[in-house]
Amino acid sequence: MWIRSTMTYRLSFAMTALGGLVASGLDFMAILLMFSRVDALGGYTLPEVAFLYGLSNTSFGFADLVIGSVERLGRRVRDGTLDTLLVRPAPVLVQVAADRFALRRIGRITQGLLILGYALGAMDVDWTWPKVLLLPVTMVSGAVIFCAVFVAGAAFQFLAQDASEAQAAFTYGGTTLLQYPPTVFGKELVRGVTFVLPLAFVNWVPAAYVLGRPYPLGLPQWAAFAPPLVAVACCVPARLAWRAGLRSYRSTGS
Repeated sequence: MWIRSTMTYRLSFAMTALGGLVASGLDFMAILLMFSRVDALGGYTLPEVAFLYGLSNTSFGFADLVIGSVERLGRRVRDGTLDTLLVRPAPVLVQVAADRFALRRIGRITQGLLILGYALGAMDVDWTWPKVLLLPVTMVSGAVIFCAVFVAGAAFQFLAQDASEAQAAFTYGGTTLLQYPPTVFGKELVRGVTFVLPLAFVNWVPAAYVLGRPYPLGLPQWAAFAPPLVAVACCVPARLAWRAGLRSYRSTGS
């Protein structure tokens, strides 16, 4: 329904999608400005940073497109309109994700793929079949990891009903963090996004294998192929948190 509504005004859709592509591209413009003054950032060249950027933005873009609307859950909890979703014969999470589905978010995906394409063409990498196959697996796994973070953040909004900004710190903030090499951050932060909130498996760890770079925190080489397992591991607590939050919902009482 929301897609049909969006496509009714095709020029408006094209303009908003283009606007989203340009707005998300400002992040990469900041990186280009940095490289106008330095030759490497944390030991990474511009194409290598672009590779990190492309993986992160593409994975996050797919997650944001599919399930990003759950960040509005707190508003429904506050005004009691979540009740209307509970009586429908469809999973509540699916309904919340489909609510006001924003097809214009494909602008971020397009921008991420363009930057990734530039990086792949500019990098000097000895490509092998494991490296080639790892790229799509990494992007899909990264999108699932971000989806799990979105769902966990939405579950928290059942308790803290105005927590969309706190959720954004881990979703939008997480993808911004991953756009830069792990070598520019302190070890405690890298350790946190590797073992606590494993966003490092969205791009840092598999990218280290592709680029021939040292692994963050000295992880073993097989960790580059662990993103699918990490994605599944993230979905389990996210699902439990969502179910616990949904069971705790008590409506507005009016």
